[in-house]
This record gives sequence, C-alpha cells and structure tokens, in this order.
Amino acid sequence: MKHPRNDIEPWRRNLTILWAAQFLGMMAMSLVVPFLPFFVRDLGVTDPQANASWSGLVYAATFITAFFFTPLWGALGDRYGRKFMCVRAMFGLALSQALMGLSTSVEMLFVFRMVQGAISGFISATLAFVSANTPREKSGYAIGILQSASSSGHIIGPLVGGSLADAIGFRPVFFLVAALCTVSAFVVLRFVQETDHERIASASLSSIIDNYRFTLRSLPIRTAFGIILVTQAAALMVQPVFALFVESLETNPEYLATIAGAIFSVAGLAMLIGSPWWGKRNDAKSYQKNLTIAITGAGIAYAAQGFVTEAWQLIVFRSIQGFCLGGILPTLYSYVSKNAPAERRGGIMGIASSMNILASMIGPPAGGVVAAYISLRSIFFITGGLMLSALFIVRTRFIDMRGAEVVGRDLDRPIVETD
Repeated sequence: MKHPRNDIEPWRRNLTILWAAQFLGMMAMSLVVPFLPFFVRDLGVTDPQANASWSGLVYAATFITAFFFTPLWGALGDRYGRKFMCVRAMFGLALSQALMGLSTSVEMLFVFRMVQGAISGFISATLAFVSANTPREKSGYAIGILQSASSSGHIIGPLVGGSLADAIGFRPVFFLVAALCTVSAFVVLRFVQETDHERIASASLSSIIDNYRFTLRSLPIRTAFGIILVTQAAALMVQPVFALFVESLETNPEYLATIAGAIFSVAGLAMLIGSPWWGKRNDAKSYQKNLTIAITGAGIAYAAQGFVTEAWQLIVFRSIQGFCLGGILPTLYSYVSKNAPAERRGGIMGIASSMNILASMIGPPAGGVVAAYISLRSIFFITGGLMLSALFIVRTRFIDMRGAEVVGRDLDRPIVETD
C-alpha cells in the first residue's frame, strides 16, 4: 500500500507555518499601535507635549530591554534550538500584553513594555530559524516572505485595533492580543520541525562575545548594521505620534482611532506586496542597486507626507513608503545572513535584529521630542532627509554582491576586512 507522498520541502513547510504564526503575532502587537497615545492620555497624561513625549517613550520601552536580550536569545537558539526560542518568545509576548492591560499608570505601562522586550523577541527568533533552516540560495526569498507576514499583521492589526478600541475600549484589546499570541505559540510548538540539528550541536562553543567579535571584524556585516540603524531609526520616528498627526488633519473625532488605524495600515499593505518582490530580486540582483532604489523611494515618500493637508492624502505616500520599506530591511537581513557562518547564524542574526531594536530605541523618542518642541510635520521632513543620507553609506561603504554569487562559496569563511 502506497502512502501519500509529501512533496513539500521541509523549509517551505516551516516557512508557511512560521508565516502564519508571525502574522498572528504581528497582528496582535499592531492592534494597540493606533490608540497608544490615546491610552497614555487615559492613564492621566493629558498635556499635549507630555502626551507626545510619553507616547514616544512607551513605544520605545520594549526596544530598550530587547536590545540587550535579543543577541542572548539568538546565541541560545544556536545552542539549544531556534524552535524553542520561537515558542518562548510568543508565550513571553502573551504574558507581557496581559500585564499591559492591567496598567493603572503610564509608568506601569512603560515597565510592562520593557518586560515585553526582555522576554519576547519573536521576530528575531523566526528570522534566525528561517535563516538557518533555508537553503542559502533561497534565503532572500524566504526572508522577504517572512517580512510579508509582519506587513500583513500591520495591515489588519491597526485597522482592527482602532475599530475595537472605538467599540469596546482600550484595555480589552490587550487581553485579546495575549490570546492571539498564545494561539501562535501553540501553532509553532505543534507544527514546526527543526532540521538544522547538526549545526545547532556544533554551536555549543560559540558565545555572544565571539559573535560580536566576528561582526566587528566583518566589513560587509558592519556596513549593513550601519544602514539598518540609520534607515530604521528614521522610519520609526513617525510611528508613536502618527495618530496625533492624523488627529490634527481629521475634523471628525468620533471614529478617529478607526481612521488612524486604516491609514496606518496602508503602508503595511504595500509592504505585503513589495517584500516578496524584493526578496526574489535579492536572490538574483545586486544588493546595492536594490537598496539604492528602495531607500530613495522611501525617503521621498516620507518627506512628501509633510506637505499633506487632509488625512486621505496620506494614503498615496504611505503606499509608496511601504513598498520601498519592504525592500530595505529584508535586503539587509538577507545580506547579513549570507555573510554569516552557519554555526553562528542565529547569534549574528540576533545582533542584526538588535541593531533594528537600537534604531527603535532612538527613533520613537526622537520623534516624540520633535513633535513636542518643533512640530508634527517636521518629523516627516527629518525622516526623509535621514533616509536619503543613508544612501551615502550604500554608495561608499557597501560591498556589493548578488544573491546568486554566494551559492557554492564557503560561507563559513565570509568576507572579513579591517580598515
């Protein structure tokens, strides 16, 4: 008797499952973004300047602790298994979201956001898993697909979260987030199969310090980290105060959270479309060319938003912004992955994620300060200028390669230079 044949390659099956799990996780986390400044206001911070500043700090609190813990979780994933890190991260996210729903002051909310950063880190965990369990010649495509899960979550999350906040209030949304994250954790635990056991076993002597030493000696990885830091810090300046900017344009306050969530989601929809497209280009085309196009487009789109006079006008520019952003971070993650040896890949991808987290520590508070002491509109011009300034790094420091050029090369001995 013949058994049904399973033609799905393990890495593709894992990618599909992790895509679904990350979609649920990102949708859950994004539910709270549109109304975060309004929740801060409900907790007693009613002064407009203080609300803008606290919104930036609360948004960034998660990234303060995550910056220090993400490389640790990445190194532990190399040693004990990346699937375990994915499950641990989702349960940690569920716990922290439930705690946020119990907050009675903005200080408590800030602390619980820091707890989330310390014990979660699902995105970096899935990134490390996919990087280690996907054929190298397909890693750009896989990372692009995984990025589309985040984009999809960002599409639905703010729209649903804004509507739920208007309908049932702020606190119940946090508990719904915790439930969705718990579901995601069980999905990963039940269905994902780890195939990189030999590399995990051989990584037992690797350490966090060794991983940092490797990245400091590698000119390609150092350069990629610099681009991640500049571009993502610029992009995240807008996030915590975007709802306040929509509020300044929208005359009907009755459905403000819904409107802000809908406009916020447009960029996620564009990223969903763009990320797989950029991912395929990264496996076949020049990384430098892809980054040049994506960063230029994003910079122009951000600056243009500073000129809008009505909320609906943001839709066009956020669509361009999202499509171009979908080509920046996946391109850089793919580039780092292909320059990292197999036994260190989880740890190095964890450090790469920590660079994005560092950007998240810098960008939102800076955006809050700019909004409080200059103007909401000026954030868009500053973001556009910083994006375009990253082109200097791309054009002068980036060691270019095509995705296909790494096939057959000994990636356990990547390009390492000092200058």
